[in-house]
Amino acid sequence: MVVIPNAQRREPKSDKLTDRNTTKRRPAVVISAAAFNAATGHIVAAMITSARTSVWGSDIPLTDLAAAGLPTPCVIRLKLFTLDAGLIVRTAGRLSPGDAAALTETLAATIVPQ
Repeated sequence: MVVIPNAQRREPKSDKLTDRNTTKRRPAVVISAAAFNAATGHIVAAMITSARTSVWGSDIPLTDLAAAGLPTPCVIRLKLFTLDAGLIVRTAGRLSPGDAAALTETLAATIVPQ
């Protein structure tokens, strides 16, 4: 689990209290292997969202929020992307073994080369 800049916000917004530019951040789960990340300087990740109004059939509810470092109920959404590893703001936590197994199972059922 990592925290990254929100790609949908192109312009930093002004923080009135400190007069510094801030960028909204969001959590993501890294799904690429450490060897790939080191060789390319990039990660492959899946979106983490608390969105309750739009549900995807492949959403994976996170059952151990404390381990993941998340304050509110969230799901892993298979909205996959690559990102320069240098843009990672910080590590948020880790998936619990059960959440990691659910993600692995869902990825194996979803990602099938054709």
